[in-house]
Amino acid sequence: MSTSVLGSVTLGYEPIWDQWRRRSGARLLVEADSGTAADARHLLAALSELWPHTRHTLLLSVRTPALLIDLLAHAPAPGIWIEIQDPWLADALFAGRVRQAQKRGLPMVWRGEPGHAPNNEVQSWFHKSLRSLTPQEALRALRASLRQHQGFNGNAPVPLPSPVVAGSLYEGLASPALVEHALDRQGASGVIGWPAEEVLHTYRFKQLQPARHLVLALVQAIDADESMETIEHRMGDEPLLNYRFLRFANSASLGLQREISNVREGLMTLGYSRLRAWLMEQLPHASSDSNLDPIRASMVLRARIMERLADAGAEDELRREVFMCGIFSQVDLLLGEPLGAALLRLSLPGRVASAILGQTGPYASWFEVATALESGSTRVIREVCKAHQMSTEAVNRALLRTLAAV
Repeated sequence: MSTSVLGSVTLGYEPIWDQWRRRSGARLLVEADSGTAADARHLLAALSELWPHTRHTLLLSVRTPALLIDLLAHAPAPGIWIEIQDPWLADALFAGRVRQAQKRGLPMVWRGEPGHAPNNEVQSWFHKSLRSLTPQEALRALRASLRQHQGFNGNAPVPLPSPVVAGSLYEGLASPALVEHALDRQGASGVIGWPAEEVLHTYRFKQLQPARHLVLALVQAIDADESMETIEHRMGDEPLLNYRFLRFANSASLGLQREISNVREGLMTLGYSRLRAWLMEQLPHASSDSNLDPIRASMVLRARIMERLADAGAEDELRREVFMCGIFSQVDLLLGEPLGAALLRLSLPGRVASAILGQTGPYASWFEVATALESGSTRVIREVCKAHQMSTEAVNRALLRTLAAV
């Protein structure tokens, strides 16, 4: 039964980022497909099977009222929270179901419109609240942040109250300054969404560098003589490092007799000692800006989802090409140049470039589905899966397994 229930719902996702800029969980968008009756007990069983740990949180944002009501009637599952929209609480019968669920220990998250907050009675029903700021509140938060920074510099001005509430989740924070204020100053428990464009805008006149902690992790893995598979996987956690390594492996200075088309081939050709020396050259210039980490991690997540969609039984060579398709599909954002120009500098298989630049070829379906899963629209996800004749259950399993594994 848990197999069939994943074929009767459409899932999407949004990562949840903590104060260390690591993924602490995911908001899972859930909508029952029309004409089907998704069973809450079987859905929880399927999610628990594919989400076997509680280190990360799975926040279910259920778009189908009947399924949400059914979920409220069941016992809590470890690591799974249920999102409740504030307008729905205006229905006394629904509010009663929420109170009963709270008494049984079901972790629920209140979510309201920008600027809204739950009253004391309602707040007592919920484990956490998911809030967003109005433009006026965002301005007040920025002013409070500025005053806090002035105090940090020793001027000791009178602090300003901030609209950001400690312990709450926030969504829609539109700038790095707001994110830093919420996570680093006000003790918000996490943010959904990331102001990627604003973060990257601060680097418009600078060259982005690979993440220092990921370069160090690779050096340590080499020193520990870890397997080639582990080194390759670790390299895949840094899109910019992937890109630079392939350019280095094909550079005229190395004088190799053939083109290197993927990281594994480059590792086997160059060896650990030459890779380590190259990584040590990257280290002095590597970046310590943690605000870039969610941007990198989101790119990797897309690539890992594509890898899963390509089928676990696929040949290694195919999976590597599909992964490259995902990891390089947004490399233009890191390089600050057109995507076509960036890809021309690599010796990529034509199938990879075709999928990224033209949404054509054998990998295009996986690329479009993985991109749709990030869209926040279950309608778009459903239409793209249907257009490519991809099983809803297969896509949902690939998504959940990737979120649990990455």
